Amino acid sequence: MTIAVIKFGGSNCEKDTVRALSYLGIESKIVWYKEEIPEDTDGIIIPGGFSYGDYLRAGSMAAITPIMDSIKCFSEDGMPIIGICNGAQISCESGLTPGLFTTNKSCRFICKNVYIRVENADTIWTERYEEREVIQIPIAHGEGRFEIRDEEMKIMEKNNKILFRYCDENGRITDESNPNGSKNNIAGILGDKNTVAVMMPHPERATLPELHLMDGSKILQGFLR
Repeated sequence: MTIAVIKFGGSNCEKDTVRALSYLGIESKIVWYKEEIPEDTDGIIIPGGFSYGDYLRAGSMAAITPIMDSIKCFSEDGMPIIGICNGAQISCESGLTPGLFTTNKSCRFICKNVYIRVENADTIWTERYEEREVIQIPIAHGEGRFEIRDEEMKIMEKNNKILFRYCDENGRITDESNPNGSKNNIAGILGDKNTVAVMMPHPERATLPELHLMDGSKILQGFLR
């Protein structure tokens, strides 16, 4: 099994991601965005960072690169794909997943541990959790507020496409537990296929024992299936 970790100019989480995958016994390879995705690839991660310096809008320039067209083709074949932080922004901007991520309600960069609640435990990313389980994972973003039209939100809710919501330590969905003002406290969503996911929190930063936070490891273990 080999996971392709896509690197754009400005990406800065690819090495953290590779290290987390290695700890879980998952082989991975960093793929520069101008390269072809290897034929033996079994899954794809679009990691965090600041692709193109977040020029214009976070993820908007990386979203129109040819490699994203390839990733969308892989997604149609059911390949496991997850976009994390800037990778989530890129994925939404490219149309891989619906909605978009925009400036935090506070208009400030936020870096801290947060609680999120598992809303759909019937996916490869969440099957190792219980539904409504509360986990703690770091965030680090300035444009993490999820927005989508109300009618599209209703469709997502109906089709169980909400993966994670921000919550308090007891699992309550409140305004106070929403760090960035995301619509309906959304922290992660699914694409048309449940094998495609995006999330603003960083599971790779909650996977290694030396970080004293392991709640994100079960997300990345989704590739082991």
